[in-house]
Amino acid sequence: MTTAGLDRPAPGSVPPATAVTRHGPAYSGLRLAGLYLVSRRVPMALGLIAGIGALLWAALHWHWNIAGGAAARQFIPLTLETGAAAVITVTTFGPFGEAERAAGRWLPWLRLAATAVLTALAFGALAAGATAGVLPGGSLALLRNFCGMAGVGLLSAAALGGAFGWAGPMAYLLVTEGALAHRSTSPWVWPARPPHDHGAAICATLVIAAGLVLITVRGPRASIRESGQAS
Repeated sequence: MTTAGLDRPAPGSVPPATAVTRHGPAYSGLRLAGLYLVSRRVPMALGLIAGIGALLWAALHWHWNIAGGAAARQFIPLTLETGAAAVITVTTFGPFGEAERAAGRWLPWLRLAATAVLTALAFGALAAGATAGVLPGGSLALLRNFCGMAGVGLLSAAALGGAFGWAGPMAYLLVTEGALAHRSTSPWVWPARPPHDHGAAICATLVIAAGLVLITVRGPRASIRESGQAS
C-alpha cells in the first residue's frame, strides 16, 4: 500500500478555493491595512488622542491657565498639541520592522494614509476639546500649531527613528515657550505669531508637507536601516 494519490482531488471535483479566490483582492487589502494599523498601535494611539482632547476640554472649561502672560496662557494647549503630535510620530514605528515590504507598492500608501488620517482625527479631537472655552488664537491657530508640530515629529521620525521621533516635538515646545517669553517674531516659531500671520502659516505648512513626504517615501529611520541591510 502506498500514499500516492491521496492528496489528489477526485476526478471531476472542484479544488478548494484559496483565501484570495474566496474573498478577493479587496479583502486582502483591508486585511493588510488592518494588520498595519494594529502593528503600529494605532488603536491605542486613538485612545490617547481622545484623552488629550478631553484634557484640553477640562483645561479650558475650568480655566487652568487663565493667569500669566502669553507663554503661560498657551502652555497647556501647546503641551497637549505636542503630546498629540508625539503620539502620531510614535505610530510610524513598528516593533517588528516593516514586514509590509512584502506587499510591494502598498507600503508607502499605508504610511501616508495612516499618518494623514491619524493627524486629521487628532485635530478633530483637539478642536472638540477647544469648544469648552476660549483657546488662544482660536481654531485657525490650533490647526497651524498642531499641524506644524506633527510635521516636526514626522521629520524627527525620519531622522531619529519612529521610536524616538517624539523628541522633536518636545524640543520644539521648549523653543516655542522661550520664544513666547522673549516675544520672538520668527515665522519658524509659528505658535508665537498671530493666528492670521501668513509667514507662520507657510512655515508650518512646509514642515508638515516635508514630514509627510519623507515618511511616505522613505519611512522612519529604522526602516531605512533595515532596507539597507537587506540590500
